[in-house]
Amino acid sequence: QLIGLDRDSAAIAVSEKRLRQYGSRVTLVRTRFDALTDVLEESSIDGVDGVLFDLGVSSMQLDEAERGFSYSRDTGLDMRMDATAALTAEQVVNTYSRGELTRVLRVYGEERFAARVAAAIVRDRGRSPITSSTVLAELVRAAIPAATRRTGGHPAKRTFQGLRIEVNGELSALEAAMPAAIDALRPGGRLIAISYHSLEDRIVKRALVRATQDSTPLDLPVLLPQGRPLLRMLTRGAELPTAAEIEVNPRSASAKMRAAERVVLQEGAA
Repeated sequence: QLIGLDRDSAAIAVSEKRLRQYGSRVTLVRTRFDALTDVLEESSIDGVDGVLFDLGVSSMQLDEAERGFSYSRDTGLDMRMDATAALTAEQVVNTYSRGELTRVLRVYGEERFAARVAAAIVRDRGRSPITSSTVLAELVRAAIPAATRRTGGHPAKRTFQGLRIEVNGELSALEAAMPAAIDALRPGGRLIAISYHSLEDRIVKRALVRATQDSTPLDLPVLLPQGRPLLRMLTRGAELPTAAEIEVNPRSASAKMRAAERVVLQEGAA
């Protein structure tokens, strides 16, 4: 049986069509990854044999201009993975304080010039609201030093990443979903996570490494059975796409894959 979770109703619709031939063996739920535990409980499933996280924004979302994820075409500033959610990128850009914008761009976008970009946004929106992806992208480009603009791709890349993560609460959802997925694995079950930027990968790595370590308190003279590691790593570091994969799918270039296997259940777990 396969259970799929995605907050994007369009992604659910596409998956339903593709997987229709499998009938009742497939259950698709429109929700965030961090609802995993609730979904399994509602389905009366006490353990799974595998979990796959395909993180970040999808090609479908990038290619649909009206979603506002891309700066390659002029569109509105939406960036919601769940179209029913309240917060949009336009609201963040036009209502957050300069300090809040700086935090979002620095922490989630990993933008070196976050303060400069935030100042430019606040200054520009003072004349009129910023509602266009092209206007925002050009504003960011102008705010970043010319020498920096010549390398590292489009200057607005990190700003758009930061806004998207803020709008969708992606990192908080992942931080909650990873331990839930590990707890749900049966012995021998495997977890695979594919991330596309360092913030996601850092959360995945931290959760997996923590679960491979003994959790017995250091001041105890013996190791506790319930403190034994839950996982063993299946990958050495992060696996990267091959040149052949990137040639077929250029968007896979930034992907990092980590995998681990459940080796023991916590005491009292099913």
